[in-house]
Amino acid sequence: MSGTAFDYVIVGAGSAGCVLAARLSEDPEVRVALVEAGGADTDRAVRIPAAAAHLFGTGYDWGYSTVPQAGLGGREVYWPRGRTLGGSSSVNFLMWVPGHAEDYEPWARAAGDLWSWDAVRPFLRGAEHWTGGPGAVYGTEGPLWISPPRSPDPTTARFLQACGEAGLKEMTGGPGGPEHSGCALTPLNERNGARWSAADGYLRPAMDRGNLEVITGEQVHRVLLEDGRATGVELAGRTLTARREVVLSAGTVGSAQLLMLSGIGDGPQLRAAGVEPRVQLPGVGRNLQDHVAVDVMMRATVAVPLADPDTPANRELYERERRGPLSSNIAEAVAFLRADGGTGAPDLELIWAPVADSEAVGGQGLTIAVVLLQPDSRGGITLAGADPSAAPLIDPGYLGAESDVRTLAAGVRFAERLFAAEALRGLVDGPAAPWPGPVGDDALERLVRERASTLFHPVGTCRMGRAGDEQAVVDPWLRVHGVEGLRVADASVIPRVPRGHTHAHAVMIGERAAELIRPAG
Repeated sequence: MSGTAFDYVIVGAGSAGCVLAARLSEDPEVRVALVEAGGADTDRAVRIPAAAAHLFGTGYDWGYSTVPQAGLGGREVYWPRGRTLGGSSSVNFLMWVPGHAEDYEPWARAAGDLWSWDAVRPFLRGAEHWTGGPGAVYGTEGPLWISPPRSPDPTTARFLQACGEAGLKEMTGGPGGPEHSGCALTPLNERNGARWSAADGYLRPAMDRGNLEVITGEQVHRVLLEDGRATGVELAGRTLTARREVVLSAGTVGSAQLLMLSGIGDGPQLRAAGVEPRVQLPGVGRNLQDHVAVDVMMRATVAVPLADPDTPANRELYERERRGPLSSNIAEAVAFLRADGGTGAPDLELIWAPVADSEAVGGQGLTIAVVLLQPDSRGGITLAGADPSAAPLIDPGYLGAESDVRTLAAGVRFAERLFAAEALRGLVDGPAAPWPGPVGDDALERLVRERASTLFHPVGTCRMGRAGDEQAVVDPWLRVHGVEGLRVADASVIPRVPRGHTHAHAVMIGERAAELIRPAG
């Protein structure tokens, strides 16, 4: 195989990979390669916020599915993951939601003070470019533009009023940090009404640098190892050599899969999949966590523009002013609370969507998605075989812990309370099928298992931890245990899923990794 030499080879152009490529290539003395299995992010739907779901199941999506989930009645769950420049930040619902300050306590326990709230906060703030938001609280000079919804549906204000009736305060500074409880309009990665992904904010300004090569449409098959060191990566028909380091930023699925395909992982599992073990790291693929959500849907008594946003009038308004229904990310407001009604870090998120995924009402409904923020259930990812093109086996273990079901059920009860509040009462007229409306407690727990699905926030399969931690995959500096010249930098290193959304955390990890990788001085 022919090879091309670089100083750094980064695998995956998602939220973290774009950051790393931009930051490492700031040094003109090094050559950087960024390898992305997907193509360029050129589809018009990538830019239009309301078109996000139309990208699922296309070439921009890996289109994974889980194995049948015992906790969900044997259902398989569809897992969209971005496969293009920007990764999932180019196909998600644009939400910029850092977590609670307490989220980083288990990170710091696992990997030290490098990952405490005080240590990571500057990297979050440094990424932000707030417009029309709490600039005095958050960042205003970073590469990622963030703003509230430009044309929120009128019902969204009513949702926030209902939250106030239920005792939830408005988060005037937006979600994230010590005050990560209450309700707010959703902060969005938008610039002038269009999606602003990690590729837009970080990668595109760096792509004309002569020392950065962005390779699209080529999937990395494995990491090359020689004498205990990563020396490059193998693609179809060629190799890329890394003089300094290989960095995996392929995501919670892709990074774990690549380590295993390279012989790094649990030896018996690797042999069973037809891969010769090279480095014994049993934690690879384990500790999988994800946010689980249940949609509570009600029929609307008012017009629901998002039920059919792509009309000629809406297209014309969007093209002229970047406003109207097409500028909506669908998930226009959020609330964070505790299931027990107490104070402290939240364990539930409510997402307001002024539309319903219900054929029975043709979308003419309103939705509160109830999200479990701190699941006790754990799962894992294993290889289906030695073929790099074969999707791995994804088993999140959804609702394996009864505590998760109880917390979600409490969140559904709170959502029902909001729909009954004075602010929303006149907007709804009964449940929108398949949601049946209020049921008894036992029936509700069964309903939660029947309706729960992913919020697309998998983490943890290459978690960080100190030497001696048998389940840790990377050390506090994100270096893979037992392998020189190899790091992982993406959401897979997170020890405990945060109470926010994963895009912001992946960007922060990319920023932090760049500082850890670059030589001091």
